[in-house]
Amino acid sequence: MSSSDDPFSLIIFGASGDLAHRKLIPALWSLYAARTLPEPFHIIGTGRTEMSNEAFRTKMREGVKQFARLKVPNDNVWSRFANSLSYVAGDPTGPDLYGKLRERIEEVERGREDAGNRLYYLSTPPSLYDPIVGQLGKAGLAAEERGWTRIIIEKPFGHDLRSAQELNQLVTSVFREDQVYRIDHYLGKETVQNVLALRFANGILEPLWNRNHVAEVQFTVAEKVGVEGRGGYYEESGALRDMIQNHLLQVMCLVAMEPPVTFDAQAVRDEKSKVMQAIHPIDPGHVERVALRAQYGSGFVDGRPVPGYLQEKGVKPDSKTETYAALRLQIDNWRWAGVPFYLQTGKRMATRVSEIVIRFHRTPHMIFRRGEVSVHPNLLVIRIQPDEGISLIVEAKEPGPDLKIAPVTLDFKYHEVFGGEPPEAYERLLLDAVHGDPTLYSRGDWIEQSWQLTQPIIDHWAQPSGPLPQYEAGGWGPPEAEAFIARDGGAWRRP
Repeated sequence: MSSSDDPFSLIIFGASGDLAHRKLIPALWSLYAARTLPEPFHIIGTGRTEMSNEAFRTKMREGVKQFARLKVPNDNVWSRFANSLSYVAGDPTGPDLYGKLRERIEEVERGREDAGNRLYYLSTPPSLYDPIVGQLGKAGLAAEERGWTRIIIEKPFGHDLRSAQELNQLVTSVFREDQVYRIDHYLGKETVQNVLALRFANGILEPLWNRNHVAEVQFTVAEKVGVEGRGGYYEESGALRDMIQNHLLQVMCLVAMEPPVTFDAQAVRDEKSKVMQAIHPIDPGHVERVALRAQYGSGFVDGRPVPGYLQEKGVKPDSKTETYAALRLQIDNWRWAGVPFYLQTGKRMATRVSEIVIRFHRTPHMIFRRGEVSVHPNLLVIRIQPDEGISLIVEAKEPGPDLKIAPVTLDFKYHEVFGGEPPEAYERLLLDAVHGDPTLYSRGDWIEQSWQLTQPIIDHWAQPSGPLPQYEAGGWGPPEAEAFIARDGGAWRRP
C-alpha cells in the first residue's frame, strides 16, 4: 500500500483553460512553496490547444504571479517547480491522446521506486466527462498497477437527477467509488471546515444545537457581480443549480448532521447522507410554498449603473432563468423537527457575503417591564467570506440610569487571531486527494440525493410561466423574499 507521501503524477484535462490558470496551478505552487506537496511529483497538462512545454510553463507562471496565495520568491525556486510541468496536446474524445499520455506518464515514472501513483483532474466542460472517463478505461489508465489511481471531477456533477445517475453509473463502471473524488471547492474553505470544529470541539454549543433552542437557520451566499459575460453558461444553470444544489446543501449538512463516531471520511459522509434522507420531500404540486426565484434588473453597484439580467450578453430576452433563489427546507428528525432551514443565493446583491446564521429562541419570559425594552433573539453568525470569522450577538444593558437593552456583538476574526492568509480551498482539496482523504469530497449517493431533493423545483420552474419577479441590482433581492421568511417570524440578516 502506497503512503500518502509517495511520488505521484497529476494529469489535468483542460489544462489550457481558466480553472487551471487561475486556481489549480496556483494552488499546487503554493503547496510546493510551503513544502507540503509530496515530492517528487509531475504535473501533466493536456488540452486541445497546441502548446509546447515551455509555453505551458510560461502561461502557468503568469497565473501563479497573479492568483497564487504564495508569490514566487526567485527564479531558481520557480525553475525547480516548472521542471515538473509538461504538456500534451490532443483531443480528449479520441483514443490517440491517451496513448500519448501513457507514454508521458511512463517516461515520468521511469526510474522512480514505487512510482505508480496517478491523479486525474477533469477541469473540462461537463460534456467531456463521459468521453474522458470512457477513454481512460479503454486505455487501461484507470487500473491500479503499482500504486493508487484517483480521479477528481469538477462540479456540476450532472444537470438533473437523471444525468447525475447516468454519470455516476459511467464513472463507477471504470473507477471504484473510493477512487472517485467529486470536488466542491466550497468545502475546502477554512471557515466551512471550522463549522465541524465549532460544533464538536466546544462542549458549550452542542447542547444548544437542536430544536429546543434554535428557532431558525439561514444560509446566504450573496454576490455583487452579475453573470460577467457568461450569460450563455448561466442560462443553462441558474442560481438553484449553480449554488444551492451543491454548495449550500453541503454546508447545511455540516450544520445539521449528527456527531460522527470518528472524524474520518466514511463516518462524516454517512452523517451528511442521513441529513439528506431526513429532509422533507418537496411536493411537486406546492413548490411555490418552499421555493422562490427572481431575476436582477438594472441598478447601481458601487455607484455605477449596471444592466439587468435580460440585457446581459448571451441571455434570451424572455429568459426565465433565476439569478436569485431561496428555499425553505425542513429536516424530519429528532434534533431538528419544526426548525425551518432557509437557503438563499443571488447575483447583483448589495454586497459579497457568505454566512450561516443560527437564530435562537427568544427568552421564554420577559422580566424587564420598565420603559421601552425590546429584546432581540440571540444570533450565532459564521462568516465564510469575506472577513472569515464567528460572531455571537447577545443582549446587554446600555450604560446610564435608564434600563435600555441593546444587541452587542462578540466577534472573532480568523486573520486577527491566527494571522496570515488562510490556504486557498483548492490547496486543501488537492492535498487531500493526493493523501487519499475524501472527507471533504462528495460521495455518489449524496450527489443523487441532492438532485432528487431539488428535481421537483427544477421541473416546476421549467414549465411555462409569466415574467419572474425582479429585484434592483445592488439591493437585497426581491421584496417577496421578506414575506417568504416572515411566515416563521424571522427576517433575513443584512450584513
